[in-house]
Amino acid sequence: MPRNNNIRTLDDFADEKFGKRGSVRREIVERGFEEFRLGFLIQEARKKKGMTQQELAEKAGTNKAYISRVENDIKDVRISTLRKIVESGLGGKLELAVKL
Repeated sequence: MPRNNNIRTLDDFADEKFGKRGSVRREIVERGFEEFRLGFLIQEARKKKGMTQQELAEKAGTNKAYISRVENDIKDVRISTLRKIVESGLGGKLELAVKL
């Protein structure tokens, strides 16, 4: 099958649009993606459990508006609150990693 030279990878696109990995601009974009990803992961876990934002909020000891802001990357979340959302609210385990 012939290769379509018009097809680019996501990394190719990001290199062109934001610079190579390690550049300041690329790092800012990738940090933003990681923050967005956190909210998305919480939302996906909540949906997988068949829970509403209200139900998750009640179990985690917060309110629906806060859960919505976290899921939509509008609100920075403290690790202690994130732990409550994941562990008390979703019944999961929060794992953090530092990569050097």
